[in-house]
Amino acid sequence: MTNFLLAILAFLLAHVVPPAPPVRARLIALFGRRVYLTLYSLVSILLLVWIIDAARHAPLIFLWYPAPWQALVPVIAMPFAFWFIAAGLAAQNRLSITFRRSGEAGSQGPITAITRHPVLVGFLIWSLAHIPPNGDVVSLILFGGMGLLALAGTAVLDRRTRRRLGDAEWAAIRAQTSIVPFLAVLEGRAHLHADRNFWLWTGLGLAFYVWFLLQGHRLLIGVDPLAWL
Repeated sequence: MTNFLLAILAFLLAHVVPPAPPVRARLIALFGRRVYLTLYSLVSILLLVWIIDAARHAPLIFLWYPAPWQALVPVIAMPFAFWFIAAGLAAQNRLSITFRRSGEAGSQGPITAITRHPVLVGFLIWSLAHIPPNGDVVSLILFGGMGLLALAGTAVLDRRTRRRLGDAEWAAIRAQTSIVPFLAVLEGRAHLHADRNFWLWTGLGLAFYVWFLLQGHRLLIGVDPLAWL
């Protein structure tokens, strides 16, 4: 359990210290934005691998026992998680996490009409979907903690964006977006105009989900998500 808690602590620190505005600005000045984001993503992945490995070797204390229907939850939810993460990382987005440069005002990617924090929404779906089939203490700490981190991230990024853009521009942008997926579209405050890049990354995200479902999860995590069938 100690190794697992240390891994969780390291992951939390990695998502609190480097993104802090003074630290982030210095790292981007030193490495460049693309290199910073690439290194940050690699570190996050390595820490996540550490967490998963530590969780697999931690004591198993069940709060509830698994049932076949619970395994269906992530199978249904994870296509949306992969879609939000893939399309979000590839889209221009002045308001949240992306691998692309933000561009000028009005140059938002189509996925941001659905939610202004697509990557964080994807991670939130991933974390919540994995709670029902994993009813042990370690899994609840892992997935519950990741979910809370994703939720906290939306508030932190909104506050940072408001400070960067100023109250007037932030109010104008916020009026045309939403955190809850599709809310702004359904309310008529945002309009989805899908371009080729959007469909490309939607397809790639879903293709990666299919591979992960049929083979990747078993190879990387050690658990077959379809074993319950």
